[in-house]
Amino acid sequence: MVILLVKLRVKVGPKGQIVIPKIFREAYKIKEGGYAILEPADDKLILRGMEDPREVLTWIRERRRRIGGREARLGDLTRIYLEEEFENEGLR
Repeated sequence: MVILLVKLRVKVGPKGQIVIPKIFREAYKIKEGGYAILEPADDKLILRGMEDPREVLTWIRERRRRIGGREARLGDLTRIYLEEEFENEGLR
C-alpha cells in the first residue's frame, strides 16, 4: 500500500463534486468509471479506492476453478464447527 504524506486543497463544485488529483488516483487505484468507498469517521471522510466488483468475481471464479471448488449452497456450513476450524488452522 502506498501512503502519500501530502495534503492538497481541492475546490468543491456546485453539486458537491471534487476532482481527485492524479497522484492520488494513481496511488490508490481509483479509475475513471471505477468504484470508490466513502466512509464517515468522526470529523472526517475516508475515501478508499476499490477494485471493480467484476474483477473480484473473475478472480474468485478463477481461483475456485484452480482449486477445484464449487459454488456454496445453503446449509453447507451446518455441519462445520468454525471454532474448531480456526483452532486447527492456528487462527486463534
